[in-house]
Amino acid sequence: MKFQRVLVTGADGFIGSHLVEQLAAAGHDVTALALYNSFNDWGWLETIDRERVKVVTGDVRDPAFCRSIVAGHEAVFHLAALIAIPYSYAAPDSYVDVNIRGTLNMCQAARDHGVARFIQTSTSEVYGTAQYVPIDEKHPLAPQSPYSASKIGSDAMALSFHLSFDLPVIVARPFNTYGPRQSARAVIPTIITQIAAGKDRIRLGDTRPTRDFNYVADTCRGLRLLADCDAAVGRTVNIGSNREISIGDTFALINRLMGANAEIESDAERTRPANSEVHRLWCDNSLIRELTGFETEYTLEEGLARTIEWFTQPGNLARYKTDIYNV
Repeated sequence: MKFQRVLVTGADGFIGSHLVEQLAAAGHDVTALALYNSFNDWGWLETIDRERVKVVTGDVRDPAFCRSIVAGHEAVFHLAALIAIPYSYAAPDSYVDVNIRGTLNMCQAARDHGVARFIQTSTSEVYGTAQYVPIDEKHPLAPQSPYSASKIGSDAMALSFHLSFDLPVIVARPFNTYGPRQSARAVIPTIITQIAAGKDRIRLGDTRPTRDFNYVADTCRGLRLLADCDAAVGRTVNIGSNREISIGDTFALINRLMGANAEIESDAERTRPANSEVHRLWCDNSLIRELTGFETEYTLEEGLARTIEWFTQPGNLARYKTDIYNV
């Protein structure tokens, strides 16, 4: 990637920490923003090799702080966001503050400091249930949860800075990313951690929806390729595999890979409100392939095997509360 000095917000999270690792391994000088807390805990950044990484703590909701951390960087990967859909039902106001206002603050800061590339990290949830498949970037947007609505707003805010102020924004729209370090609010870690904890009745919500699952290393490589692509500036670009699988079939695959004989137990607490469930996501990745040559490197089985290996290490599994539904 042509930009040497890069800032990653949300670097203490699942995708952010993997992106920091990839960027540092490729020789970039990385500033990694972790959410400030009085414990001085850096989230998943605590577990990675931090050579070439400068960790700072703060909050994207503070505009003055955003201006201070953006200074001196050529590229910004903006991943900081509240992401849990179930929690967005309980605390929607916080999603507006972090996802929309936080993006506004980062865009203002990037504009003030003349940043050469701003990668706004979106989500396939903004499409809602597929009206046609595979889903390309022209697909209508549907705010089926407060989380989705906040991401639609944050993407629009970032693009408005491109159109209004010529900020070189790219909206990168990953489909469902999975891998080591993911929160147990997501379905793949939920299944793996329950099986690894010895449970034979695995509590899940609706198993009929389909998803386009992508191993985290592929998602991060897609983000890096887009950042390096001048032709992507001002555009929204999907990152995905162009394949779909149901939650039920994903469970069966994980069950087989782990050598388990578990069964599904329906849990109403894990089921979204009827009109909020996104029933089908299947990525059309034609645009990112055309722009960057991107192809996924990991099959679903390969990615799941790596993910299972990480989660089943005792020290990693101990970080997860398998008896509690994690929203």
